[in-house]
Amino acid sequence: MFAEKKLDFTYPNTVVFECSKCGLCCGDTKQKTRHILVLESEANAISKKTRLPKQDFTQIVADKTPYLYEMKKNRVGKCVFLEDNQCSIYAYRPLICRFYPFELKFDADKDLHVFDFTFECPAIGKGKTLTRKDFEEMFLLAQEKLP
Repeated sequence: MFAEKKLDFTYPNTVVFECSKCGLCCGDTKQKTRHILVLESEANAISKKTRLPKQDFTQIVADKTPYLYEMKKNRVGKCVFLEDNQCSIYAYRPLICRFYPFELKFDADKDLHVFDFTFECPAIGKGKTLTRKDFEEMFLLAQEKLP
């Protein structure tokens, strides 16, 4: 996905966001079924930290490369690691969780990575205006974690 440590990407340069820790991103809503995708390395790290076998908190997914797993949910459709609206594995949370409400896609026509975001997150429009540095940090994290 990434050739070298090249910082070629576009981002929404006027977006305002600061996570309010509402937990919306951690589970299903009436409008959306969440798919919290997990890389093999992330599943291994979570398993090591929690001492749980991967099959206790993930299920295998097909056709989602580079993601091999999807986080399981509890009976109310929330991530199994969401406790009292807080992530119990926050330091080990998957990349997809670290990025929300942002998503990084590759535009092959422009040979460029593109950050986008969803307005479904109630924290969009609240907090601070994100800068290129904020998106560079996410981009570098993606380069580090993704094959």
